[in-house]
Amino acid sequence: MDQTQAPVLDTLAALHDSPLTAFAPPGHRQGRGTDPRVLRVLGGDVFRADVLATGGLDDRTASRGILELAQRLMAEAVGAGDTFFSTCGSSLSVKAAMLAVAGPHQHLVVGRDAHKAVVSGLILAGIRPLWADPQWDADLNLAHPPSPEAFDRAFRAHPDARGALVTSPTPYGTCADLAAVAEVCHRYGRPLIVDEAWGAHLPFHPDLPRWAMDAGADVCVTSVHKMGSGLEQSSVFHLQGDLVDPSVLEQRADLLATTSPSVLVYAALDGWRRQMVQDGRRLYDDALTLAEETRARIDALPGLHVHGRADFCGPGLAADLDPLQIVVDLSALRISGYLAGDWLRSHHRITLHLCDHRRISAQLTHADDRVTTAALLDGVRELVDVAPGLGPTTPVLVPDPADLRLEQVMLPRDAFFGTVEQVPVDKAAGRIAAEMLTPYPPGIPAALPGERLTADVLTYLRTGVDAGMLVPDAADAGVETVRVAVEEPDRTGDDVSPTWRE
Repeated sequence: MDQTQAPVLDTLAALHDSPLTAFAPPGHRQGRGTDPRVLRVLGGDVFRADVLATGGLDDRTASRGILELAQRLMAEAVGAGDTFFSTCGSSLSVKAAMLAVAGPHQHLVVGRDAHKAVVSGLILAGIRPLWADPQWDADLNLAHPPSPEAFDRAFRAHPDARGALVTSPTPYGTCADLAAVAEVCHRYGRPLIVDEAWGAHLPFHPDLPRWAMDAGADVCVTSVHKMGSGLEQSSVFHLQGDLVDPSVLEQRADLLATTSPSVLVYAALDGWRRQMVQDGRRLYDDALTLAEETRARIDALPGLHVHGRADFCGPGLAADLDPLQIVVDLSALRISGYLAGDWLRSHHRITLHLCDHRRISAQLTHADDRVTTAALLDGVRELVDVAPGLGPTTPVLVPDPADLRLEQVMLPRDAFFGTVEQVPVDKAAGRIAAEMLTPYPPGIPAALPGERLTADVLTYLRTGVDAGMLVPDAADAGVETVRVAVEEPDRTGDDVSPTWRE
């Protein structure tokens, strides 16, 4: 195919030259009805390009196949069988992928370090999760993707499982051994879904970690707005092989997706694909060199350590690491990542990718240069200088890895939609969570509906909130109270009868 074309962008350009007189949404009529104060901030071109996908970009029957062509170009560019665009983010795309593989009351093997969007999919679909435990680094208090053996154990115990889902890379840049996980799944005749939201750039440079389709995954979900040049909410899911029917995947996506997709998002996806095909290798040559230099310069600062492969990769840890995620341990400064991130924003106008109880993370992309990294270095240098006056901060009491894992005693959907009550946090230990309790970012629930809460995990969340952790999906974001399931007594009145237990 001619990869120099960008059908969505080309069509928008033609519409600008020969505009339609529309009596259909959007009501702003390409900006003619937009408040001038809005235009001064957003610009008129945003509204000129905001047209209907069907009946605007293309005709009523989509006879020109503009979006279809853009998707086929993307599939060829990365070597996938089929590609679908989404304007609702990978939060929707990963749910569509899950629903294409498993349905209500069917089992799906899922890495327990999954994003909250995956848990939302379990709740909506009524899927029964079989959790594959992450590989824990107890010294660094960090979870890496589950091992292939963890997925094999789940399939041996539950050969009826419909497939598996793994997150790789994680928000910290650590990667699973995807080829080995795919081999496990295919040995059982089951598909592998990879939540590769942080890996849209991986197909475009050989020195980046191996991307999901090359490793043998069946479905791969990517967030192009995270590491690529897509607008917010832009997502792509790729498909290959014959274990997932493309028509089923498309139907599941249609079930969840908006009927008013943003052509602006489509256009940015289309243009990013062309940019990567033409210039991706050069752009990531530069980005990787810049990342290496920036890592070394931050690591040389007193009290800071930039994590690399030696920290994150090896037996019992991750299989690979994306070097564009610059993860900095602040432990020696005796301040939390929450405090450091807030200070850098307020004093240097720097916003970071991720902050946790002991780390900050700066995400570099092909768009960064020595101007942006110089600003980061200046801010971090001053942070080191002022840190003695900032800390020590409130300690976050992180349990041992074994104590972080909660027992799943109810189906997530049943706990979430069942009878619930809000109880004080000091009364919640032993109760079944009826909500997600998710430190965000990175967005991996510490507790999810159907898991039995423990004092250790509740203490971790409470001390985390006191130190600056955000738990935005909790009914009480301060975690002073927790939403729990009201459990029905059994016939003897001596015990509870949860609706599901593995």
